[in-house]
Amino acid sequence: MKRIGFLSFGHWSDGAGSRVRSAADALVQSVDLAVAAEELGADGAYFRVHHFARQLASPLPLLSAIAARTSRIEIGTGVIDMRYENPMYFAENAGAADLISGGRLQLGISRGSPEQVVDGWRYFGYEPSEGDTDADMARKHTEVLLTVLEGRGFAEPNPRPMFPNPPGLLRIEPHSEGLRDRIWWGSGSNATSVWAAERGMNLQSSTLKDDETGEPLHVQQRKQIQAYRQAWKDAGHHREPRVSVSRSIFALTSDLDRAYFGRNADSADQIGMIDEKTRAVFGRSYAAEPDVLVKQLANDEAIQAADTLLLTVPNQLGVDYNAHVIESILTHVAPELGWR
Repeated sequence: MKRIGFLSFGHWSDGAGSRVRSAADALVQSVDLAVAAEELGADGAYFRVHHFARQLASPLPLLSAIAARTSRIEIGTGVIDMRYENPMYFAENAGAADLISGGRLQLGISRGSPEQVVDGWRYFGYEPSEGDTDADMARKHTEVLLTVLEGRGFAEPNPRPMFPNPPGLLRIEPHSEGLRDRIWWGSGSNATSVWAAERGMNLQSSTLKDDETGEPLHVQQRKQIQAYRQAWKDAGHHREPRVSVSRSIFALTSDLDRAYFGRNADSADQIGMIDEKTRAVFGRSYAAEPDVLVKQLANDEAIQAADTLLLTVPNQLGVDYNAHVIESILTHVAPELGWR
């Protein structure tokens, strides 16, 4: 059994063909798609987070709204950029959203990806400490978040508080038991996957990662997952970790599918620079008739190694079409691969 969810970029555009023309459209349709995905039997609804972009930059209100409209599906992010986050305030909001959902929150966090603006986190009031990079700052914010989510008291109570306090040091409220085990780190390298394992976070690996060996993405990701699981074992954690990979997968079952994605049938990995120092491998898209997809996906080593597959969806094409994309995979592909 493999968990299958969708990952939406939450774009909106006033361009031709877009069915998502405003932030309001993106938010409302994101909720509607999560509801539809739950009805279809999908396991997760995840959303990308980018600041200063026409995308969903405030995920916790969105996830709370989805939680109120659904009852089973996991809801999460892929990923929240911790360079922008106050970990204390984050813990309060995440605790509230998780309680509303009944413990279904799966929060992907990370250092973030290339931005729309230069050093956007500075506009949010954050600066790396002297000698640190912005990546160091993200990891420090993460360390604080993980500690706070454990639920231990750390704050000295006021001797004359507005409201009566329980005995002892106080913790961030609301606290949601178990959320600490449902934090994921979006890793783009073997080293950061090991760092995540050592700190007891689940692993998210996207459609791109640092090109560390020159091999295809799926092979590099499989090795990344192996390194992560070994580090998890070496750290002596007492639960089984979870691992997700993201893929663009389209079962061509109609003329509309072929018109939209038929040209991707011969897609291949690409190599590029995500910044001036980092060479990355970008994963191929899969677009084919269902029987061909089954054969192709059976050879994807990272998908086979992961317990969770996140399908990237073209949200600008609207709820109905994206529900069709998800349903096609769940109906025509997943059973043939033993995922259902």
